[in-house]
Amino acid sequence: MAETIFHGGQLDAAMARHGGRRCDWLDLSTGINPDPWPGSGPVPALPAESWQRLPDRGGEAALLAAARDTYAVPPGRDMLAANGTQALIELLPSMLGAGRVAVLAPCYREHVHVWRKAGSDVIELPREAQVLPGGVRVLTVVNPNNPDAAILPVERLKDLEGELAGRDGVLVVDEAFCDSMPEASFVPHMGDHAIVLKSFGKFFGLAGLRLGFAVGSPEWVARLRQRIGPWAVSGPALEIGRQAFEDRQWIEATRARLKRDSTVLAEVLGKNGLRVEGIHPLFVFARHERAAAIAEALAVRHVLVRPFDELPHHLRFGLCRDAAGLARLDAALSRVMAEVGHG
Repeated sequence: MAETIFHGGQLDAAMARHGGRRCDWLDLSTGINPDPWPGSGPVPALPAESWQRLPDRGGEAALLAAARDTYAVPPGRDMLAANGTQALIELLPSMLGAGRVAVLAPCYREHVHVWRKAGSDVIELPREAQVLPGGVRVLTVVNPNNPDAAILPVERLKDLEGELAGRDGVLVVDEAFCDSMPEASFVPHMGDHAIVLKSFGKFFGLAGLRLGFAVGSPEWVARLRQRIGPWAVSGPALEIGRQAFEDRQWIEATRARLKRDSTVLAEVLGKNGLRVEGIHPLFVFARHERAAAIAEALAVRHVLVRPFDELPHHLRFGLCRDAAGLARLDAALSRVMAEVGHG
């Protein structure tokens, strides 16, 4: 039987179990910006041709130019757009070969799942590992990490790429959560033996648009482009992505706001007896011995957070959209901790 990977954002399943309408729930189970671009209203109306015509090269080129500028892609590196980062992750085994693969774990579980599905021998290494096992030619690092917000310094990533280059291998860096903290990005420093994946939807709060990017050497990007085929990104996604990347004022203001909001969220969690172990601008990672019971009790109150089977004493909390949501979480946690948090 195929393995089922649990992800955040499965509000329909929570509603089936605990009732309520979507509007009754406070969904904090994802790391998606709850205040999406453009911030003051809905996404701007799009030209009719974005819907009516097949996506053209001019629209894709305009999106990629804006994305290259935002992500500080250096000369000599190519870039492609796809219908979400997950689509690119699925293509990596066929492109890189299904041999012996290492993944710094725990992290986004699809990385391990996709390689195992392809028949690879997958080794899960702790992030502090200093030596790559023999035979490993592909290493995946999620940076900043999901779910614990840990960051591997750029110098360490350079060392890992250098070690893999000596094996004619590849370092895959998943930067899905890097847009809110660009100082952590490996893109400006990457060499020929690295592929960096970027996610549009999390920082811009438009995950339903399904837009992601791969950055790498012209050779690697050409091989990915062959596999992904034509029209990988819809016309509306090309136009919305370009406009959002060019909105520098919104990007800078949002980076500052997310850092403030995650700090306040961490304070609320700590005040209610959870031990904060990681703060990312889009989520907070916390520990409690009764994490599973806390998540369940919150769900009864229609507050959805992210538990982990592989990390049974931890929870991840996404950001609240506004002060009312934060107050609701604070009140719910206060009651839940009185009931089960100290039992």
